[in-house]
Amino acid sequence: MVHKKTDGSVNSRNNNTPIGNEAAKLQNTRPRDSSAKTIFGNHVLCAQFLRGYTGIELLKDVQPEDIEDITDRYLWLWQEERDTDSVKKIHLRDSPDADTLFLITLIEHQSSVDHDMSFRLLRYIVQILTDYAEDKKAAAKTKDFRYPPVLPIIFYDNHRNWTAETNFKNRVYLSDILGEFIPSFHYLVVPLARYSNQELIDKGDELSLIMLIDKLRSAADFQGLKEIPREYFEELAKNAPEAVLELISKIISLLLFRLNVPKAEVADFTDHIQRRDFTMLFEHFETYDVQATRAKSKAEGLAEGRASAIIELLEELGTVPDDIRDKIMKETDLDILKKWNKAAARADSVAQFVKDNLN
Repeated sequence: MVHKKTDGSVNSRNNNTPIGNEAAKLQNTRPRDSSAKTIFGNHVLCAQFLRGYTGIELLKDVQPEDIEDITDRYLWLWQEERDTDSVKKIHLRDSPDADTLFLITLIEHQSSVDHDMSFRLLRYIVQILTDYAEDKKAAAKTKDFRYPPVLPIIFYDNHRNWTAETNFKNRVYLSDILGEFIPSFHYLVVPLARYSNQELIDKGDELSLIMLIDKLRSAADFQGLKEIPREYFEELAKNAPEAVLELISKIISLLLFRLNVPKAEVADFTDHIQRRDFTMLFEHFETYDVQATRAKSKAEGLAEGRASAIIELLEELGTVPDDIRDKIMKETDLDILKKWNKAAARADSVAQFVKDNLN
């Protein structure tokens, strides 16, 4: 069953990042980081994530206009290569006890999880609450003053299990004896691997399509995409705001490049998205053995590097004819290249190397 969305307009008062700037953010050397950062940087997609993937009742009606990005205040806390972390202020609707919730989202991709995640989150929480108290100043010293809740969420898009301790208290020794004096909080892990393709399809939103692509790991996964029902794509084509469509096409192109899908296939895929031609999205999409493709690319890179090294050795002996240069650069057998590399290092002349190895 495909559900319609209640996102509201993409041009909400807080979702004011121009699509051009979003595109600029995508120019990152780590495609996974770029795509994930852009998802949480766009308030339509962020609202979909909070409503549909956290399981928190308080957030089931969050809309894009309820989200305010305050990440810039905490950039100094980011560790090296942690530019995907973000902090949001969520304006709660119909909450009698509080009107604001702070949200920390961190993106993790590695198969080896960060076991010190709870401490890093504790640092963020303390700084957020310190800023909040500083803003309130006099009120913070009164008996009835209350701090706002801070919700830490880890989006984990690796296929392995998250094994790190989610409660900071359990990372402190003697917590069994002094537990009541040690900060105790859990962070929420949202693992992409938890969701089957059908569960994502049932959500029927733009974020579900991004996650379906993000789950691709093998040739069988590519084949599974062809089984997505037509009505899922029809709903996306009908309801997705133009700016979000453009953003989705950029995010998905990064995810596909990560899998070494050929540029022509990626261009055709994203063109279908921007034209709202979702029904044929996977019709002509080739099946790729992702691991085999990666291994082939790695081998090709090694071969090219070794061939270049051979030519450099020969150039020290004299001019290397173009036909000889081409023959060496086209060779992909690593064993042959290894043999040639040793021969080039021992050769007294280019002519000798050619006579002994290429004739």
